[in-house]
Amino acid sequence: MKHSLQIQLVFAIGITLASTFILTPKSLSETAIATAAPKLSVPDSEASTESEMKRYSDIIQHTKVTIDMTPIPGGKFLMGSPESEEDRNDDEGPQRHVTIEPFWMSTCEISWDAFEIWMFDMDVQRRTLKKIEATEFDLAADEYQISQPTPPYTDMTFDMGQEGYPAICMTQLAARVFCQWLSAKTGRYYRLPTEAEWEYACRAGSTTAYHFGDDPDEIEEYGWHEDNSLYQYQQVGQKKPNAWGLHDMHGNVAEWVLDAYLEDYYGNAGKNETISPLAIPMKLYPRVVRGGSWDQPVEELRSAARAYSEPHWKDQDPQIPRSIWYHTDALYVGFRIVRPLLEPSEEDKANKWDKSEPFQDRKGGR
Repeated sequence: MKHSLQIQLVFAIGITLASTFILTPKSLSETAIATAAPKLSVPDSEASTESEMKRYSDIIQHTKVTIDMTPIPGGKFLMGSPESEEDRNDDEGPQRHVTIEPFWMSTCEISWDAFEIWMFDMDVQRRTLKKIEATEFDLAADEYQISQPTPPYTDMTFDMGQEGYPAICMTQLAARVFCQWLSAKTGRYYRLPTEAEWEYACRAGSTTAYHFGDDPDEIEEYGWHEDNSLYQYQQVGQKKPNAWGLHDMHGNVAEWVLDAYLEDYYGNAGKNETISPLAIPMKLYPRVVRGGSWDQPVEELRSAARAYSEPHWKDQDPQIPRSIWYHTDALYVGFRIVRPLLEPSEEDKANKWDKSEPFQDRKGGR
């Protein structure tokens, strides 16, 4: 294993900063509020209705790194798998109808290119070296960046690839704080998807075991798994996308979602939650990851397949106390992000979308 990371980021000069203002429609949510917050100006990134939503590439200031975002229409779908589905697990049912509001989702899994800017304060270092005055976005983002996370003890790519490859081994907390940083950096609200949003986006209107159909042999065109991955993750976006334009929804790396893992959530505790459901985490383990990975068999990459975090994901972590930022044994876990069309109120963020227990001090310990 390497004990240092070699990071090569090409920085752009002269990014023009502007502020844009939007009003979001109140009809999408009774509790959401219209806002007029400053946002980094990016073409096609703003919309007030679903019909106005377009693909866009968000900018990480002071770098050439961008994150492509794909619009996902709102709608209803049948979440989970039917009892007749081959290789189905009991925790995938009973199926339930769920309503999802419109959002953008990152076209690909978040790559090291973006993650390491936050992870190693790369844009902060460039500002300092080039004596670039911090913008209001920079100052807001520093709250979630400087000294967060603590340096890893080894190369977290584990020699599997860096530029264009999915970031891995982060805890759900690390993925959440990355979203907070990116939100401050751009003025646009980003978070992890819910489990329902993830499955809805993966299915892209399909009702089959995979978004491309029921025949697992067809996955060769769409996803990386244990039989075709050469025993490691692959660069994002190489396989065909689903019907809504999202790559790597089956395989490559499993992806964090916001939800706690509840085995009976579909048929018990959450059975009546049909509009934007979320199982708010109230303990550290287990939490849901979706999509399967390069290290798993094809049947574990199905649209409804569920997996979850476990303490042994940190077995090789030599730090005492063990890091709140890294899962050293989760070489198959990454994440992608979403941005709801209608940004929720600060109250809704605190009580639902950004809520997570137990409290972990991101400024204090490892």
